[in-house]
Amino acid sequence: MTQDHAFIGRQPILNRQQQIIGYELLFRLNKEALTAEFSSDMQAGTNVLVNTISNMGTDWLVGSKLAFINVAESMLESNFLELLQPQRVVLEVLETTTATPELLARVKELRSQGFGIALDDFELSPQTAPFLEFANYIKLDVQALGMDRLPAISKALRKYPVLQIAEKVETKEEFRKCMDIGFDAFQGYYFAHPETLSAKVINPNYANILNLLNMLRNNAEIRDIENALKRDVALSFKLLRYINSVGFGLSCEIQSFRHAVTILGYQKLYRWLTLLLVTASTEAGSPPALLKTAVTRGRLVELLGSHLLDGQDRDNLFIVGIFSLLDVLLDMPMDRVLETLILPESIADALTERSGIYGPFLELAEACEDPDMSEVPRLCDQLQLTPDMLNRAHGQSLLWVEELGL
Repeated sequence: MTQDHAFIGRQPILNRQQQIIGYELLFRLNKEALTAEFSSDMQAGTNVLVNTISNMGTDWLVGSKLAFINVAESMLESNFLELLQPQRVVLEVLETTTATPELLARVKELRSQGFGIALDDFELSPQTAPFLEFANYIKLDVQALGMDRLPAISKALRKYPVLQIAEKVETKEEFRKCMDIGFDAFQGYYFAHPETLSAKVINPNYANILNLLNMLRNNAEIRDIENALKRDVALSFKLLRYINSVGFGLSCEIQSFRHAVTILGYQKLYRWLTLLLVTASTEAGSPPALLKTAVTRGRLVELLGSHLLDGQDRDNLFIVGIFSLLDVLLDMPMDRVLETLILPESIADALTERSGIYGPFLELAEACEDPDMSEVPRLCDQLQLTPDMLNRAHGQSLLWVEELGL
């Protein structure tokens, strides 16, 4: 069964002033799930990563706070972590992780990239001690260790330059004792149960992901990669949201898919697509007809403006057209959708109000989908389009989409 929503659990982590400093993000299979049920740590990890960077976005999930994400050995060894923004993410190394020389080197590398490192459910032993050299946080399970043992354990760990987090704090009395012991931060049911957040998902076409991976592997021309992205509204939307949510120190807006690919680079784009492939379904998550309409509209809007606009504006026209159905695909208002993207104001005006330089072209494309086409003559006149020019653009857009095999 295709899942059309993404789910993720979120539990706050608070400092001694009971201010939220971050959230632990937890894998959830559905809205009702209270715990993580998954076939492997890798599956849970990849689902959290996909939901964080593509389906939901870091900004929406954690705002300006830190995101604490569990990473098992398999996830530590993968290159998926490089898709995250290091300064905003703390990687929780699970207690089952073995401190091999290779994994210690990997944790050191991730720390040098700017990631925070937390040791989850930590108990000091010869096997776990080597990780302390690279850790920023230690999480101690209040229930598993017991309140009687905590003072001595906490004191023994103070010689290491790490912040101590008391987790699974369930009562006011436990919180008071942990404060007295000197813990730096706290997490548990006493403050908040994990809440499950959800977002509508549009799934990229499985074959398109494979095709793009092959193109990148063969070092295809950037123009060909851009054209491949144009075929898939889900992929193109996720790509722009990923760039915006993870953050690349952008001082300018994304102007086109070519611009997005240039900023991201082939290697990081390949990693991102691989991560999508791990969690993608072979079935389409949204109605194929709706996705086809979005792509057709993108091409039509681009062609309708070709006699008046060129270059960058034509790229923007395509984005206006293909993204104009995102509110329907994602089942949320367009202004909410646009909160996850950094797009030029001219594109946003067209998508929300059908105004600005691109708005009338989108209006005309939508009018062409209306059976009575009552607004078409007025809009054609406004845009200096003859009936022949309109018919030719409409026919070319339909042919283009058919040639794409959609």
